[in-house]
Amino acid sequence: MKKRLPLLTLVYIILLSYGCGQNTPAPMLELGKPAPNFIISDTKGKTWTLSELRGQVVFVNFWATWCPPCVKEMPAMQELNSSLPPDKFKMLAILYNDAPAMAENLVAKLNLTFPILIDPQNMAARSYGLTGVPETFIIDKQGVLREKFIGPVQWNSPDARQMIMKYIAE
Repeated sequence: MKKRLPLLTLVYIILLSYGCGQNTPAPMLELGKPAPNFIISDTKGKTWTLSELRGQVVFVNFWATWCPPCVKEMPAMQELNSSLPPDKFKMLAILYNDAPAMAENLVAKLNLTFPILIDPQNMAARSYGLTGVPETFIIDKQGVLREKFIGPVQWNSPDARQMIMKYIAE
């Protein structure tokens, strides 16, 4: 019996992990390929469709209020957003596994002006192959995925602004 216990434990863990996972594997996103489209409403009730933002560089950030690195990067995101032309750049923050009311409280506290999108079934997160938060995707004016960042970034740095401006200028 003692020899069977580790084997049974391993089988149980494998079955449990398959049972908790998604039925379909996350897609492999490739830089240089079209970004997955999404249609999601924000906390104000406005519907956002990625494909309708063609002609603008789109910054898509997946985040949560329970994620300290996510919250920490929000002021730098706000600073970047405020410094770029609104007709050429759109910042969208998609809430991941979190309560919209918590997000609204944080938005008010930090004076954030970019839209907070609510994806209750995490469809966008799945289509982007999200591995955790924060994760950010930069999509060019033609709807092509150009950059992916896993983890927090100092978005108000000269390097980050220069990277975005490069895509705006194209």
